[in-house]
Amino acid sequence: MPIQVGHSADPDDAFMVWAFAAGEVDTRGLQIEPIVSDIQSLNDWALEGRLEVTALSAGAYPAVADRYALLPHGASFGEGYGPIVVARRELSLDELRALEIVTPGPLTTASRVLRLALGDAIRTRDLPFDEVLDEVVSGRAEAGLLIHEGQLTYAAAGLRKILDLGEWWQSQHDLPLPLGLVAIRKDVERAADVSAVLREAIDAGLANRDAAMAYALGFGRGIDSDTADEFVAMYVNDLTLDMGDRGRRAIEVLLGREAEFL
Repeated sequence: MPIQVGHSADPDDAFMVWAFAAGEVDTRGLQIEPIVSDIQSLNDWALEGRLEVTALSAGAYPAVADRYALLPHGASFGEGYGPIVVARRELSLDELRALEIVTPGPLTTASRVLRLALGDAIRTRDLPFDEVLDEVVSGRAEAGLLIHEGQLTYAAAGLRKILDLGEWWQSQHDLPLPLGLVAIRKDVERAADVSAVLREAIDAGLANRDAAMAYALGFGRGIDSDTADEFVAMYVNDLTLDMGDRGRRAIEVLLGREAEFL
């Protein structure tokens, strides 16, 4: 029976599953089937328990904790950087609080941390994450919350960074900001083998970086190779291989509760 592994349509996640497409990892007889989608869809599917293993927003995990346990690897953390709020002009935080902010979905970690930083009274409007930047550039929105590679391309689009949620989080907690996590459904058989295979796939990508980056670039939505490489370096790091106690602590601080790990 195939084990579907959901990952986002982004270079960093694609980098981590390259080994399956390339046949560069021993699957131990498991039928691993990567499934690619946008992060909000993955969050929604996790609510249904659709996939055996899935990437999901850290902010979405409490809603699926009864069905999924977290893996200690595959997560994305921002070390003093993370989702950013952008606008066409300089804004104070008080001015920002008075505006509608376009966000990439209510279950995303970015939206959760935005409310921690600015308060629950802010007004938001949700769009697919890859439409947020254009919404601000066009003037249809005064401010937008960018995730994924938008964090690196906003300046070229003429926008200004108003707030970096990764910087804000680190100033508050002196911890990395958990953004994307990987979770396994609790009814999956041979869960330990599945976890080990996924960890080995990440190792294989890091050991064959050029080939894995060439594959990941196909998920970059038109960004150049240097930007894709910078993005992967930001979010595939030591904490991705093993979040350790520091990463687990960051998740629990963000969620305000203990998290269950495999």
